Amino acid sequence: MWYVITFVILVLIAALPAILEKLRPAIGPSERHGVDGAFAQLSQGVTHYHWVGPVRGPVAVVIHGLATPSIALEGVAEGLGTLGYRVLMYDLYGRGLSDAAPGPQNRAFFLRQLSDILAHQEVKEDITIVGYSMGGSIATAFAAENPHRITRVILLAAAGVMTKESRFARFCRMIPVLGDWAHGMFGRKRILNAIPTNSASADVNRVLTSQRKELRRRGFLPSILSSRRGMLAENLEKDHRKLGREDVPTVAIWAENDQVIPIAALGVLAQWNRAARQEVVEGADHALPYTHSAAVIDALRDALRD
Repeated sequence: MWYVITFVILVLIAALPAILEKLRPAIGPSERHGVDGAFAQLSQGVTHYHWVGPVRGPVAVVIHGLATPSIALEGVAEGLGTLGYRVLMYDLYGRGLSDAAPGPQNRAFFLRQLSDILAHQEVKEDITIVGYSMGGSIATAFAAENPHRITRVILLAAAGVMTKESRFARFCRMIPVLGDWAHGMFGRKRILNAIPTNSASADVNRVLTSQRKELRRRGFLPSILSSRRGMLAENLEKDHRKLGREDVPTVAIWAENDQVIPIAALGVLAQWNRAARQEVVEGADHALPYTHSAAVIDALRDALRD
C-alpha cells in the first residue's frame, strides 16, 4: 500500500505543472472585447494588432520581446508616429491578446506569424522593421530573408548577438522533461520576482501590470520556454553579415546598464556589420523601450536624419 501511495504522490508531483497550466484561463472573447486594435485570424491562430501614427506615411513594423506584449513598445511606436511613420504593432503568439499557438517557437514559427500579419494588412515592401530583445532576433531574421522588402532595420537591445542567461533558464532550456517540469513549477515565481513592484511613471506601471497579467494566462509559460529553446537560442551572425552585404541600413540601440543583453554586444555587432549605426542610451537597462522611450526616439531621429 505504501508503494502505491508513494507512486500516486510522485505521479501527482510530476503532473502538477500541467495541472496548474490547465487551470489558468485561456484568452477568450471576454478579454478581447472592447480593447484597442483588431484581431486577425492567421494561419497559426488569432493575432492581436493595432496601428499607431498617421494614416499615410512609410510603414514601420514593431516587434516586442520575450515576456512583455506589444504595450511595452507603445512609447516607441508613438514616437515613430511623430517622425511620420505608420506603425503596425502586434502581439506574438502566447503573449498579450494573441492565441497561444501550438508548435515550437523557433525562427520559422515567428517569421510565419510576421509574414501572415503583413499579408493580412497588405504591407508588401518598403518596410522599416523594429525589434526589441527577442523581437530584434525576429526582425533580423526576417530582414535577412527578405532584404528586398526592407528599407531599414532598427534594433533595440536586440537578442541574437549576445545574451546573458541565468542558470535556471539554461537548465530549463537544455534539459528535456525535467527542465519543463522545473519551468512549470518555478518559472512563474522567478519571472514575477524580476518585475519591479512600482514606478513613478504611470506609463511604466501599465507595462508592469501587463507583465504580471501575462503570468495568469494559459500558454504564456510554455511559450517562454519554447522561445528560449527556439528563437532565443539562435546566433544571428550570418543574418547580420548578410544585412551588411546587402547594404540594408541598420540602427542598433543598446542600454548602458543592460543585464540581459550586455553592452559588449555593440562590439560584436560592429564586427559582423561594420555599416550598422550604433547608439547607447545612458542610464537605461533592458527595459529601455518603456523607461527611456524619449531617449530612444531622440537617438533614432538623429540616425534617420543622417
